[in-house]
Formats: sequence, C-alpha cells, structure tokens
Amino acid sequence: MSRPAPFSLRLTPEERQQLEAQAGAMPLASYIKSVVLADEAPKYRSRRKPPVAEQQLLAEVLARLGQTRQANNLNQIAKHLNQGTLVVDPDLEADLKRAVAEVAWMRTKLMEALGVSI
Repeated sequence: MSRPAPFSLRLTPEERQQLEAQAGAMPLASYIKSVVLADEAPKYRSRRKPPVAEQQLLAEVLARLGQTRQANNLNQIAKHLNQGTLVVDPDLEADLKRAVAEVAWMRTKLMEALGVSI
C-alpha cells in the first residue's frame, strides 16, 4: 500500500513555536492532525461557485472580446486623436458606432452576470 503525498504547511517561526508548545511531547504532525480532525474543529462554508448561467454570460463576453479588435482599434484612434492626426471619415464613424455598441452589449451582459439590474 502506497503512502499518501505529504501535506506542506508554512508557518512563521512564532507560529511553529506556539504549536510545538501546545503539542508538548506529542509529535507536531500528530498534534496538528488531532486538532484539525477533531469533531469540534470549526467547519467553514464551502467556496461559492458562480452559477452556470453567470459563467456562460462571462464566457460569452470574453469570447466576444477575443473575436474583435475593438481595444486595439480604440487605442489607435486615441493615439491619432492625441497627436491631432485623427481624420473622421464615414468608415471611422461606422467603426466608432460599432465599438460603442459592442461596449454597451458587454456592459449589459456583465451586469446580467453580476445580477445587477440596469
């Protein structure tokens, strides 16, 4: 029968000294197991996993971000705007409107995933 992998626990020197004092003559590992596995040991809530619907909405937003170059495009527009070389033609205007619509969609989906009413 193979032995289970060891469990590592990092302690400050003060924490280790306190545990050793509490353990007395008992080996430290045995003392820690007896305390942690005692029936009276405190029970903590399990970690809350986000509901599947929230995960699906967040995945949808991330997928949309990955499919577009909106962030890069907006960065380039800001760069030209700051340099004073921005020319607003019909194509750029359409790109800006599309980017605004994408950001609005993402905001809505993120708010839904967080359960916040708009």
